[in-house]
Amino acid sequence: MTTFCSLVVTLALLTPAPAQPVASYACRANTKFGQHTLSLHQAVNATAPATVRPNTRFTVAVDLQPGTLPTEVKGFKLQEVRDLALRIPVPANTSYVSAKLSGGSGLNSTPSVQLDGNTAVVKVAGPISGGASYQLPTLSVRLKSGRKGTTIQTKLKGTSYDDPGLTLQAKIKWKFLTTTAPVACYPDPNPALTSTRVQ
Repeated sequence: MTTFCSLVVTLALLTPAPAQPVASYACRANTKFGQHTLSLHQAVNATAPATVRPNTRFTVAVDLQPGTLPTEVKGFKLQEVRDLALRIPVPANTSYVSAKLSGGSGLNSTPSVQLDGNTAVVKVAGPISGGASYQLPTLSVRLKSGRKGTTIQTKLKGTSYDDPGLTLQAKIKWKFLTTTAPVACYPDPNPALTSTRVQ
């Protein structure tokens, strides 16, 4: 059902501005209409120092750009998006110190961040209504560098639909049917967002 795929493509992530780095996700939506695969693209700014000394604390910041959810796409009404979770692994050759969120708007809930194993997880309960403008908070992760001569890279989490780096719940209505579609996404490709040399 290509119309449903078109809905999900536009419901949670923005068409990025040309000059901004882009995170590309391969996604799968599970619905009453069956499973549907699709691609999502998200403009993202990420910052980190170019170099650090060994055993030194530094901060990596990941900032997803603002967006607006559609109200309707090809006959499907988007009612809301809930339970969005974005996952960022703690980079190799670092140790986790802390994480915090700043900013964000239009989320109708207080975002949270927690460490799950070796991954920082940003959670937004929502709901974010169809047609609403929103911005996810900036994630700042405080890290401690490892050994000299290595490169620390920040990347998104996810290797498959069963190991997603981005998940959400989309509530949609088509004619008289309302359904909630879980969407699981992983980055494809998954280039480094930042690179820091330990020297």
